[in-house]
Amino acid sequence: MIRTDYIIVGSGLAGIAFAETLLQNDKSFVVFDNHSQNATQIAGGLYNPVILKRFSEVWNAKYQLELADVFYQRIAAKLGVSIDFKIPIYRKFFSVEEQNNWFTASDKPNLAPFLSIKVVHNKYQAIEAPFGYGEVLHTGYVDTESLLKHYHDYLKKSEGLFVDTFDYDKLQITENQVNYENLSANHIVFAEGFGLHQNPFFNYLPLDGTKGELLLIKAADLDIDVIVNTSVFILPLGNDLFKVGATYNWEDKTNTPTEEGKNELIAKLKEIITCDFEIIEHWAGVRPTVKDRRPLLGTHHLHKSIHILNGLGTRGVMLAPAMALDLFDYIEKKKPLDKTVDIRRFPIS
Repeated sequence: MIRTDYIIVGSGLAGIAFAETLLQNDKSFVVFDNHSQNATQIAGGLYNPVILKRFSEVWNAKYQLELADVFYQRIAAKLGVSIDFKIPIYRKFFSVEEQNNWFTASDKPNLAPFLSIKVVHNKYQAIEAPFGYGEVLHTGYVDTESLLKHYHDYLKKSEGLFVDTFDYDKLQITENQVNYENLSANHIVFAEGFGLHQNPFFNYLPLDGTKGELLLIKAADLDIDVIVNTSVFILPLGNDLFKVGATYNWEDKTNTPTEEGKNELIAKLKEIITCDFEIIEHWAGVRPTVKDRRPLLGTHHLHKSIHILNGLGTRGVMLAPAMALDLFDYIEKKKPLDKTVDIRRFPIS
């Protein structure tokens, strides 16, 4: 029997964040992943402390950004790759009223650090913006595809990644540990994203799942050097390539790109830019979302060695480092979880 401190099931953003947190605290672990969930791989990867539809602060934004900045810098240095790109987000204004709403929001103490008080009037060749843009500060994006590829390679080299489907029926639970095949661990953390629905320990939780579709386009005449965010975001990747997203579908729970999703993105893109573009790729994935828009953290009500880290939703890049640390401190240091993320907020059915 091989001894380890933790078994992690799932290696998207949540699983990677928890694995890295364990490494920083000298804990051993192994990770299981069958690559059935692709939400992290195809994500836009944006981090943005402001909800731009309502000009309101993202929950715990300052805490999340501070941890995320250190977290992604540390991983990038370890892997020897660039994954965190600091780039402004410009919110295009459509009226004087929107400008006024922006200035009103920027006067609020919790939003003042994140909203520039100057209207930007950059003249981008392929975007008409007579009312200018508002600049969101402390923003950027993480190349989640590169993060997954290189971190998985890193885990494989250390023999810490099992590319296999986790069989719940093989999990043996004792009072102080769990056993799985030839592994024995003090704890197991399920970080499966939308795959939670197959998990017999936590499938009572209201993980809804929101399908998102994105496009990779090539547009030689689109000269933006910032992320433009209106009804969709346009993220410059270099070499005339741009990522465009995203849609929100609460009915379809598949990873299959659809014509409907593509047409929605094309229509919204044409409302923003005036130049021609070519679609290079079209992706889809199901985000692990919860109706109250808070993550799912905690311990099984009967088994103290079984835990969950899930529900990071549309803001996984920002949430993952903070939620991984919070769960680790809860398990190892008995530090209480925020009641708004603790799974005990949901009754067991």
